Amino acid sequence: MCGISGIINKDGSAVDPGAIRAITDLVAHRGPDGEGFYFGGSFAFGHRRLAIIDVSAAGKQPMAYLDRYVITYNGEVYNFIEVRERLARCGYRFASNTDTEVILAAYDKWGQDCVDHFNGMWAFAIYDIERRLIFCSRDRFGVKPFYYSDRLDRFVFGSEIKQVLLGAGGAAVANMAVLRDFLVEGLHDHTSATFFEGVKSLKAGHKLVYRLDDHTMVETRWYTLPTREELPRMSAHAATTRFLQDLKQSIRYRLRSDVKVGTCLSGGLDSSSIASLSAPMYSAASGQPFQAIHARASEAAIDESGHARTVADANGIELCIVEPTLADFAGAVDDVTRCQEEPFAAPSIFMQFFVFKKAREIGCKVMLDGQGGDEILLGYERYYAAHLQSLARLAAARELWAIHRHGNGGFINVVARLAYFSLAWVRIGALRRRHGFLKDCYLTDFPNIRALAAATADVRSMQRLEIESFQLPHLLRYEDRNSMYHSVEARLPFLDYRLVETCYGIDTSLKIHRGWTKHILRVAMRGLAPASILWRVNKLGFEAPTGTWIGAMRASMETAIRGSVLIERMCKREIDLARLDSATLWKLFSIAKWESAYAVQPAAAASE
Repeated sequence: MCGISGIINKDGSAVDPGAIRAITDLVAHRGPDGEGFYFGGSFAFGHRRLAIIDVSAAGKQPMAYLDRYVITYNGEVYNFIEVRERLARCGYRFASNTDTEVILAAYDKWGQDCVDHFNGMWAFAIYDIERRLIFCSRDRFGVKPFYYSDRLDRFVFGSEIKQVLLGAGGAAVANMAVLRDFLVEGLHDHTSATFFEGVKSLKAGHKLVYRLDDHTMVETRWYTLPTREELPRMSAHAATTRFLQDLKQSIRYRLRSDVKVGTCLSGGLDSSSIASLSAPMYSAASGQPFQAIHARASEAAIDESGHARTVADANGIELCIVEPTLADFAGAVDDVTRCQEEPFAAPSIFMQFFVFKKAREIGCKVMLDGQGGDEILLGYERYYAAHLQSLARLAAARELWAIHRHGNGGFINVVARLAYFSLAWVRIGALRRRHGFLKDCYLTDFPNIRALAAATADVRSMQRLEIESFQLPHLLRYEDRNSMYHSVEARLPFLDYRLVETCYGIDTSLKIHRGWTKHILRVAMRGLAPASILWRVNKLGFEAPTGTWIGAMRASMETAIRGSVLIERMCKREIDLARLDSATLWKLFSIAKWESAYAVQPAAAASE
């Protein structure tokens, strides 16, 4: 797990060593264990190393192979042992025990199709000396980031946006369309555009080929979530068996490490399942107890530490509990703002930030986490709308009653939420009323909301949108920045591509059943995790004491909002901040802090 960078000068001039070093140094936190550079005439690669597999000097990057290829790489190919054995049978020899060298040999063997053989998370750039091209790739679901800027004079890429901004030069300018989607619709990371004009993200499951001779660039998709005909026809028993096998193998892969591994443990279903399966595997292999870290909320209503303790005690896990205070939160606002690089929708990610901070302090260089469980197993309440539409009338009525029994709130609230997610005009009307202080140009079109509402007519269509665009991408950004800021590698068992494909393909009734979301996980984990965890009704996660924190900081938040040029630019009148709901207030505050941290300027008025 590392930080990568690259600069290509289109005029053919050599890259200034100071320039590539400067943008690489910006991500020293992603790789405190070493640095390296490669200069190839008109381009240069940079690398910061976080040593996880083969921590010796043999893993230094950028790495060369066969005098034909050079790579700068961030990530982990978990099945590198199996791929290496296959390549060895084909005559390939290896000088290290790294997955980096395996990637290079696989590229020599299979070319750009090498990624089809990898199970993992990655963002890399390979210089192919003979073909005079740079092959860039991002993993199937975009766990690891890859940002770039393509200007007339140069092409710049990096693991973080700040690298691209510095390498490309010029002022940081707000992308007002992205800013609008975030503030009004609560969406971000849903396209290749970022909050910064001119900075793009290589989308998940995509590759980018840059040809050095003519400076042309082609970005294409290499992975699409498949629909496998046999999966929907599987019986409940067969599907559950396959699901558990896939999940266990995913965890085995993600426990491969030459450094200490731990896990995030909220006490919810996803993290508890991972902890319960991981602990015996890790202890058997290492002879050491497994380590878990929990972030405890100071408000009793959202305190899940008791659930985390139940899981830890049942599995012999060493549990470390952190309890961030208001002072901790206030003191971390600037750090998290710079760490995340773009506005974020809620203070809950601070809890994750403090978990990874503790992981670094106690020497857990690798942490498992439950991200992705809700997306692959239909864990959100909005999936109910799509599920109910797929059922016959009587069956839908029965399921609606079961949802009411297992969901949060009364029957009327359940029906209201279903209408909100499935009827675009209901949601659009609510958003227009909530954001009436904005200029009309920001409230005239809602293609994303219409697409999401239309997708509720088909569960798989909705699930695909959530995985590829509207939900998972921004959660992965939070995870990556929070973990790597503290030089910790986060691994996500629920996003093993084979497990994702299984969960995407099996019948919906196995994922939502009698009002229970993620039903197949609950059934599969019987006898493996405490029943009190498996059949919990309430869903929290690492929930922050948002009411307490925002209430205490409201005055300073309002001051920051009133000082924002971007927010003033978007408004048709002064905002009555006292009447705003806390979610909208936080988003405005996050925009203001981001604007200040990165000296962001508004885009040209013509775009409005």
